[in-house]
Amino acid sequence: MRPLLGLIRRDLALARRNPGDTLAAVAFFLLACGLFPFGVGPDPHVLARIAPGVVWVAALLAALLPLDRLLGADYDDGTLDQLLVSGLHPAAVAAAKAATHWLATALPLLLAAPLGAIMLNLPVRAVPVLVAALAIGMGVLSLLGTAGAALTLGARRGGVLLPLLVLPLAIPALIFGAAAVEAATLGLPAAPHLAMLAAMLAAALPLAPLAAGAALRAAAE
Repeated sequence: MRPLLGLIRRDLALARRNPGDTLAAVAFFLLACGLFPFGVGPDPHVLARIAPGVVWVAALLAALLPLDRLLGADYDDGTLDQLLVSGLHPAAVAAAKAATHWLATALPLLLAAPLGAIMLNLPVRAVPVLVAALAIGMGVLSLLGTAGAALTLGARRGGVLLPLLVLPLAIPALIFGAAAVEAATLGLPAAPHLAMLAAMLAAALPLAPLAAGAALRAAAE
């Protein structure tokens, strides 16, 4: 665990020194949420109706932005090869990268989510459910995104292939996440939808790092 935590601390320190990816993701999320009122009109009832789906789609797309560099930078400068020969299991390296993505990208998006919800006139009572659903759903996306980044590592036009690979896999999380927020908006229980998101996270936790680790080993060879 100590080398794993050390890798996470190192990646977070690099993210703090170069916050461009995080700021770009948050700015993209807020801009996407802010553009919808111009496109569909300022009717508060229409905005409140589409708010759950809009916020979720904007968050998913924003979280995809840094994925191309999640493993690519270490692959280009040889750090990834050193990590793999240091004794760390490739799946552990992938799990550390997924945790870094959640902490450096998903967590700032969670903090920005209430502002995006306000732009779209989402009822205040639904905001805590939105944040909870995004916290779980972003964990799923971080794991799937790390696996996708590992699979496209070193590939030509990997930045184009990565969203095409990850976004279809994230559709179930999008469906249940938006459904949880919509249920809270209507005053219905959101727990069943959050439970489904948690089940997806529980399934992705062991499987995604293993798949990503196998892809990292293949890329290094």
